[in-house]
Amino acid sequence: MSRQLFTAGYEGTMIDEFIDRLHVNRINCVIDVRFLPLSREPGFSKTNLARRLGQSNIKYVHLGELGAPKTLREYLKSTGNYSDFFKKMNKYLAGKKDAIEEAYRYVMQKHCCLMCFEQFSDQCHRKIVARKIKIRDGNGLQIKHI
Repeated sequence: MSRQLFTAGYEGTMIDEFIDRLHVNRINCVIDVRFLPLSREPGFSKTNLARRLGQSNIKYVHLGELGAPKTLREYLKSTGNYSDFFKKMNKYLAGKKDAIEEAYRYVMQKHCCLMCFEQFSDQCHRKIVARKIKIRDGNGLQIKHI
């Protein structure tokens, strides 16, 4: 069986429910791909999230370089054009090879989940990040959105 890379959004989820979802999928490393790891949702800002995940034996890694920069987030908010946003995000991530490589090293060592806010992966840049890691792998890495 090939290695899997999970992705998850926490929108509309309580922290305990999110951690339960990670446990059900045997995830032991969360790679936070938010540019700014802050949240209005209780438990999902960087410090509290890292603490809660640590208490659950899940490693927390923040790779903000893999997050959508403010200019791209504002572009999406003003236009609603996901197709252009994803094209721009793909181009942006092409210049983040070191961060993709760092994420890939975690994926090869642990059962990882890329985490961001958006509930649906088809509306989140994490799907582009996951594809970049899959391309880097080249050996059949499977992406599963949970």
